[in-house]
Amino acid sequence: MKFYDGYRLEFLNDEDSVYDLKRLRLLREVKLRGTLADVADALSYSPSAVSQQLSLLEREVGVPLLRKSGRKVLLTPQAEILVEHTTAVLETLERAESEMTSSLSQPTGAIRMAVFQSAALALIPDMLTMLGAEYPNLRVDVTQQEPEAALHATWMRDFDLVVAEEYPGHAAPRHPELDRVDLTTDPIRLGVAHDLADARAIRRLSDTAELPWVMEPRGTASRHWAEQACRRAGFEPDVRFETADIQAHIRLVESGNAVALLTGLAWVGRPVTVRLLDLDESPRRTVFTAARRASANSPAIRIARELLGRAAETMNARSE
Repeated sequence: MKFYDGYRLEFLNDEDSVYDLKRLRLLREVKLRGTLADVADALSYSPSAVSQQLSLLEREVGVPLLRKSGRKVLLTPQAEILVEHTTAVLETLERAESEMTSSLSQPTGAIRMAVFQSAALALIPDMLTMLGAEYPNLRVDVTQQEPEAALHATWMRDFDLVVAEEYPGHAAPRHPELDRVDLTTDPIRLGVAHDLADARAIRRLSDTAELPWVMEPRGTASRHWAEQACRRAGFEPDVRFETADIQAHIRLVESGNAVALLTGLAWVGRPVTVRLLDLDESPRRTVFTAARRASANSPAIRIARELLGRAAETMNARSE
């Protein structure tokens, strides 16, 4: 095995044929993303460059690696074998990089972190303030993304660390290459406007059966959980507003135009401006972090998790 800069790693088979890891990684991306256009977009290549590199890989290997199926590109059995070994090589390189950076006296480098909106508002400002004061040579690039998509993207190596969520009785997606560290929990309550005409008559979830609702888009864990909660209470919610923006949820509730299920993180750093009612069984959402196991012990990821934990402790202390 030969090591060069970045992805300039090549490995030799028994016939001394050279397979370039950069091209092997492209092949793995095709398996994960399905089309050459999606691979090109994810890696900032042109589709023609991706196609050219994969053609070179086919010539190096000496067997067909791809076959078309409609818009998608499928891997041949020989390509599947190469991808399996490529994944193992990438994991080994990640562990090697993690161990190498752990040996440095001063943590340096950058990590890419995905986080959902309410956690971004509640945790990230304090976390980044501590990072700048204590580890000025570390950089964290933060992207807001829905938890389900962010977990998948972290598995695919688009991110290094993700802050995700799990609702009671609704397991978050599991990826075998990712670990999980619980960060905090927060209550889920029914939000109703103070000046809603019949606000006083609303004491439980079933009392909102005739009212308009705001919920997150279909397909999200929060939307599925909210709909199930309403159905268990005996009604189908009248969802008139659909948005992933939690600040929009709060404004619609404040103005009396909708009711919503709101989590505790939504109120960090701002006064509670609506009437919050406890639900039966007092459900709580779990907020956790996930990283690829191969890189989870790197100093940057360990430090990011430590600072997120301290930010969560500070947040919980303020809310007591």
